[in-house]
Amino acid sequence: MATVPHSNEKVSEVNPSAGEPDELEADLPTRHMLVNFGPSHPAMHGTVRMRMELDGETIIKAEPEIGFLHRGFEKSCENSTWTQCLPYTDRLNYVSAMMNNFGYLHAVEKLAGIEIPERAKWIRTIASEMHRMCDHFTLVGAMALELGGFTAFLYGVEARELLWDRVSELTGARLTTTFGRVGGVERDLPVGFSEKLIATLNRCAELREEVDILLTRNRIFLDRTVKTGIISKEEAIDWGFTGPCLRACGVGYDVRKAAPYFAYDKLDFDVPVGSNGDNFDRYAIRVEELKQSDRIIRQALQNIPAGPVIVGDWRVALPPKPAVYATIEGVMAHFKLIIEGIQIPPGEAYGYTEAANGELGFYVVSDGSGRPYKVHCRAPGIPILSGLPSMIEGSLLADMVPTFDTINMIGGEVEQ
Repeated sequence: MATVPHSNEKVSEVNPSAGEPDELEADLPTRHMLVNFGPSHPAMHGTVRMRMELDGETIIKAEPEIGFLHRGFEKSCENSTWTQCLPYTDRLNYVSAMMNNFGYLHAVEKLAGIEIPERAKWIRTIASEMHRMCDHFTLVGAMALELGGFTAFLYGVEARELLWDRVSELTGARLTTTFGRVGGVERDLPVGFSEKLIATLNRCAELREEVDILLTRNRIFLDRTVKTGIISKEEAIDWGFTGPCLRACGVGYDVRKAAPYFAYDKLDFDVPVGSNGDNFDRYAIRVEELKQSDRIIRQALQNIPAGPVIVGDWRVALPPKPAVYATIEGVMAHFKLIIEGIQIPPGEAYGYTEAANGELGFYVVSDGSGRPYKVHCRAPGIPILSGLPSMIEGSLLADMVPTFDTINMIGGEVEQ
């Protein structure tokens, strides 16, 4: 902590003719205070430091420093095959890893001109919406906890855990799933998965209603979130906001509607839009999107077609194990894919999907080899974190916590 001179510091004027001022009547001198908020503060996600200049409890200036994660995502990808990049994408946002997998694969398949099987598109849609729900339940629960609502946090985490159980059954992992593959997905839905997922959605709907009852009309919650952390529609667009933070300002942009991919063009769902661009609207958008994800998954489970879940081209997808063990063609195809990687034609492509926090884009460049020449990730959290100072400057220090919660800064994708 340090202090700096107050630009408006009041200094008692001395009137020589009147003699020395009365000490008892003089104003107390004040100074602005510099405060480092984080990275150890529990509300700062462990990596971010907010350097703030305070006038009493009012934030005069704020400067986010994104932290110390330094994962080297892009350079790591350049030294891996196209498939080996997938585990790195998991870690961009570990709460919704499959959305990152599919976003990256969407760009690679666009560059390679690969059309994935119809069933794989529907599985990717179902899996994406499951992880969107995990992300939103985490945000709503954690936000409630940091504003003193412990019960709502427990409900949110219970729902997320139930969904992660289904994710584990589908992918074999709870967090870092690496479930997608170039040309499809790693495996089909397990036997009985649809029934278990429907039962899980029913329980999640009950928990969501409990959270809604506890928070949405709670006087304390409203006082902390309504008309705090406001950003206008124009400012949000200028900063490059996407996702729930943009929609809370009244802009109905959603990649799933604007540029449909996978099976979204065959499903009926709404895009919730707010009006005030404050913390409450960003919270309410997440609650509404939980309902829409539930709706999408139920429709997808009813209408998913039969068929393969990955392309049958052995230059792209690994051959089945019996072919590897029994044929020279299978052995050679397996060997070349593992050692050399998929040969993506030279060129560049940008693919984008609607992740839980906004537009997740990948720009990929190929030189024709089995490894990316360049991979760049357009993470939704970077522009939103950049716009955070304009959302909190002039506000009370206490408004920082719900505002940082509702922008849902993810360290893994921001500090790549």
